[in-house]
Amino acid sequence: MSHETYEPNYIAVEGVIGVGKTSFAGMLAEALEAEQINDEIFSNPFLVDFYKHRKRYAFSCQLFFLLSRYQQQQQLQTRDLFARRIIADYLYARDSIFASVNLSDRELALYNRIAPVLAGDIPRPDLVIYLQASTPVLLQRIRKRNLPFEKSVDSDYIENLNKAYDYFFFNYQETPLLVVRTDNIDFVNTPSHFDDLLTQINKPIAGKKYYSPAGDLAAI
Repeated sequence: MSHETYEPNYIAVEGVIGVGKTSFAGMLAEALEAEQINDEIFSNPFLVDFYKHRKRYAFSCQLFFLLSRYQQQQQLQTRDLFARRIIADYLYARDSIFASVNLSDRELALYNRIAPVLAGDIPRPDLVIYLQASTPVLLQRIRKRNLPFEKSVDSDYIENLNKAYDYFFFNYQETPLLVVRTDNIDFVNTPSHFDDLLTQINKPIAGKKYYSPAGDLAAI
């Protein structure tokens, strides 16, 4: 039996809003003595308006996130990624998921002219972890965390995001990918759940790997 382990220096954690990626990224950073890099969600001045009027503010909100993440990734580019491990609660490339769901055809065409110009020198993670959950579970978690601007989020929007995320990661080939079904996982309150997943992360992953607790079925 092989006991080989590896230590990816740069890990990106992904998933639909409400899945728990920031909490998990924080736990992972602590366990691995790594630096945590968070998406600057609350600094977006268009976010609250977007949730009130998605069509009206989608492009402004999307463009702010794109430029904010680009600037953050540029700061990573100037650092030695081997000096300290990095855990990010987002994958830069997934910006296109929200663009495809939220933007009009004309807005998306303009976005698709801007985004590739910025994407050329973005650091690539050594491992991406996609935390997956069903739409009912995501809605339950969103309601539980009770952020005021998310009160208008409905099941149709989350379902559309869920499908777009699954499609994106089904076709994702840029880095090793660990897909984790989280419907029956509670990283925060059940330490064994986190420890089991940490064991999977510390095993070499080539291509795409799926991890589901017993009785759980992954969707992709």
